[in-house]
Amino acid sequence: MQWSTIYAVFIRDFRKQKKRITLTIIALCWGTISIMLLLGFGEGLQRQLTINAKGMGEGISVLWGGQTSIPYKGLGKGRPIMFVPEDVDYLKSRIPELQEIGGEYHRWGVAVKNGTRVVSEHINGVSPNYEIMRNHIPRAGGRMINELDMKLKRRVAFLGDRLTDRLFGTDTTQGMDFSDFFKDPVTSVNPEEVIGKEVLIGGVPFTVVGVAAHKMQMNSYSGMDQDKATIPATTFKAIFGDPWFDNIVYMPRDVKQMKVVERKIFEALGAKYKFDPKDDRALQIWDVAENQRQMDNLLLGIKLFLGIIGGLTLLIASVGVANIMYVSIKERTREIGIKMAVGARRSLILSQFLLEALIITFVGGFLGMGISIAATETFKRIDIQSSVLTFMGRPTISIDIGLIVVGILGIMGLLAGFFPALKASSVSPVQSLRYE
Repeated sequence: MQWSTIYAVFIRDFRKQKKRITLTIIALCWGTISIMLLLGFGEGLQRQLTINAKGMGEGISVLWGGQTSIPYKGLGKGRPIMFVPEDVDYLKSRIPELQEIGGEYHRWGVAVKNGTRVVSEHINGVSPNYEIMRNHIPRAGGRMINELDMKLKRRVAFLGDRLTDRLFGTDTTQGMDFSDFFKDPVTSVNPEEVIGKEVLIGGVPFTVVGVAAHKMQMNSYSGMDQDKATIPATTFKAIFGDPWFDNIVYMPRDVKQMKVVERKIFEALGAKYKFDPKDDRALQIWDVAENQRQMDNLLLGIKLFLGIIGGLTLLIASVGVANIMYVSIKERTREIGIKMAVGARRSLILSQFLLEALIITFVGGFLGMGISIAATETFKRIDIQSSVLTFMGRPTISIDIGLIVVGILGIMGLLAGFFPALKASSVSPVQSLRYE
């Protein structure tokens, strides 16, 4: 049967059942919009939360000293383990799987002053590779601390964007509360006007060499980076006199080797500080990459849940397609009998009704897809100042979502048309010719 014939038959049936087919197409359209928007919301949420989770760093672990809980080689339990600067080179030389590693000093409640404006904030001393490991990315015109700053113990500072605004802009609040996590990026200070300015940190003059680019940060172990002043670790030690690192951050060459590196760290530091490598309380390690994997699995579950809800809505609409096909078969019983009496094969009857069901399904489906794409793209272009949207992201329809929906429509169209078509192809020509 030619496509023109199938099309002509479809149009004829549409005119006879205009209201019923129209309502079914609308239902399919609505079901498609539902699943597209729900999947689009899940996709936008996953993309934004993935970006937010990388704010603290990607593929890293944070290491703290703990307290021994197992006696070892004549030494009792309860001994504290603390890190010295030499531990960084010690670990790097013994663990070839490490790509980057650096120690970190912390000091809270330090007075940071610009003119008459004084804030009490968090100061940390780090190495230059924190730009890579912890995403300390400078805005245009500035830089992160470098190796020369470390070598010469320069008094230079890399400021978080919110701290910069409190020192040089319009925001005079102290620190952050939970609501600040959802606030929009700070825009009241031009970073280029801050670079080269001098601030007092603990009464010591420091030159601002960079301002951090704004980032969303979901995780934290010492406060949000946007509220910190970062200085070279060597300068921190010289000014504040801290003999021990507060923590160490490291990044393996391959994130899949995270557990291997963790075991080797216990072995290496266990040999140096004389504790049992199996003593899991001697060191504390936060595997940030593992948290990311768990969050990815959670977001995948959310997307599947949303997809199932939308799919059920579409399933209800596909029932309407099946009902229409059954009604159509009942009204065209004599027509089917005549075709089969003059030699039409069962496969021809089967394909005719199957194609009609697919046409109805895809007309409603593609109409819904078009509306969904137009709605999401329009929503993206509307300038809505919302901290929730900044954190949660906007609905995004990807190619994968489109292919999934087309696949669902195809399966539902086949199922909705197959059983009515099977019934039509099994009609007896003799009985159908007697059908009134």
